[in-house]
Amino acid sequence: MQKKLLIFLIVFGCFSCIFAWAQTETVFFVDKNYDSSSRNQIGAFLHATSSNAYFYLEGKWYFDLEEDEKTLIETNLAKLINEFDKVIYPEMTSSYGFEWKPGIDNDEKITVLFHKTKAEVAGYFRNEDEYPRLQSERSNEREMVYLNAEFLKSTVVKSYLAHEFTHLITFNQKERKKGVMEMVWLNEARAEYAPSLLGYDEDYQNSNLKQRVSHFLASPSNSLIDWEAQKADYGVISLFIQYLAEKYGAKVINSSFESFGVGIGSLNEALKEWNTEKSFADIFTDWTIAVFLNDCAANNNFCYQNENLKNIKVPPYLIFLPTAQKTSVSLNYSVKSWAGNWYRIIGGEGDLKVVFEGKNNVNYKVPYVLCDKDNGCEVDFLSLDELKRGELSFENFGKAYSSLTLIPSVQPEGGEDEDVYSFSLDVSLEQNQAELIAELQRQIAELQRQIAELVSQINAILAQKGSCKITSNLYLNQRGDQIRCLQEFLKTQPGIYPEGLVTGYFGFLTRAAVVKFQEKYKEEILFPLGLQKGTGYVGNLTRAKINSFVK
Repeated sequence: MQKKLLIFLIVFGCFSCIFAWAQTETVFFVDKNYDSSSRNQIGAFLHATSSNAYFYLEGKWYFDLEEDEKTLIETNLAKLINEFDKVIYPEMTSSYGFEWKPGIDNDEKITVLFHKTKAEVAGYFRNEDEYPRLQSERSNEREMVYLNAEFLKSTVVKSYLAHEFTHLITFNQKERKKGVMEMVWLNEARAEYAPSLLGYDEDYQNSNLKQRVSHFLASPSNSLIDWEAQKADYGVISLFIQYLAEKYGAKVINSSFESFGVGIGSLNEALKEWNTEKSFADIFTDWTIAVFLNDCAANNNFCYQNENLKNIKVPPYLIFLPTAQKTSVSLNYSVKSWAGNWYRIIGGEGDLKVVFEGKNNVNYKVPYVLCDKDNGCEVDFLSLDELKRGELSFENFGKAYSSLTLIPSVQPEGGEDEDVYSFSLDVSLEQNQAELIAELQRQIAELQRQIAELVSQINAILAQKGSCKITSNLYLNQRGDQIRCLQEFLKTQPGIYPEGLVTGYFGFLTRAAVVKFQEKYKEEILFPLGLQKGTGYVGNLTRAKINSFVK
């Protein structure tokens, strides 16, 4: 009776705990497009309060964890809270400005909610939380960011918190204070740079930046400004904003918050404020060259000096010209604005001619990289006429020069234009008759040399194979010419007799080689005798197999 009563009390006590926990949960609206179960609402409990934030954890997710997982989460969250108060909050507000304080909830602290999102979602921000429910019925009426709870098991979570906190700052600095809606690509670019600003990307192997590099290299021709929230979008903005900050300072990014302009316009204002001679368009063009060439020796503008980015080189689209008397290729391309495109011409020998033709109402920039046989490269720009047509020609291409890479981009005068544009490339290569004949003669001579070399190798192999045959059974401790013949044969077999000693004495090394040979051809030598492993004894079947290799 007492035992039953004890069990009842324990069970009742557990249900009471669960009920008490449920009573202390706060219900939050979440984005169903990001939530792991497409939920609109979740329950979460307040896990910790810091100087600058409330940290909530989704209850269902947390209480389903194993005890060791909970310990890891609590340890990492304690570190993150300390990092937010000591590093992220003070340094980001010093650089980017403050979030709305005290905000819609009249509270100096922001809210950070960890809940179970889709695996590919690191975090998100909802600007609807900054409006009262009378205007936005699903508002949580807080200064708030959302993070994937699973990333609390990783140190990269601090980079994601910095990223989302940037969006909270941007809302206040742009939308609320200046009444302008920031272009999504620039909003995301600033957020992507936040971990670097805080020094988190210096641990490159465990950084968000490393992921972005792989995303960029997988799709380098993605438009910088056409935002679709894909990995390729994050890749291109991350690599561009890293370049911009490295060459012109994080101060340009910071100053763009102060502008009443958005996107490209705000960056141009910031560049002008800091007396930078180049415009956004100039910098974008330099960047398209840098991610291809990445060579500071050629020009400091055409490279990254960041140790983690200095070896990045985008793979160009190859236009291969075959060796012929005359080759002509016509290619048509459709591209988006503010996207890098790389077309490398290689192959062939002769006089190269390239004609670029675009649309006469479109602004194109066409830098090119010409490399010689010693991999020395020079950068120049194709000059276009009023009809957007330009022409390049180089003599002795293929001899004096190894490759020509064109890097065209569309840069609309109006800024953020997301239309698709077209242009064409006509590539021709002509070789004179005397050069063609000389080349054919050279190729014939080379083929004759290769044939003679092959004949010589075949004769040597045949001579070696025909040296002798094994005519008697052989075994350990024997001596004589038959043993010598066996050793000569064994050393010609790859991996069988690495010692290669020809002594005429059947010792343990020779026996080990015979065993390897027998096991290599066990279907013909061992299996018919009911054996699985070699014996080292050269009997009828072993002799027959050896003799099948010689004439």
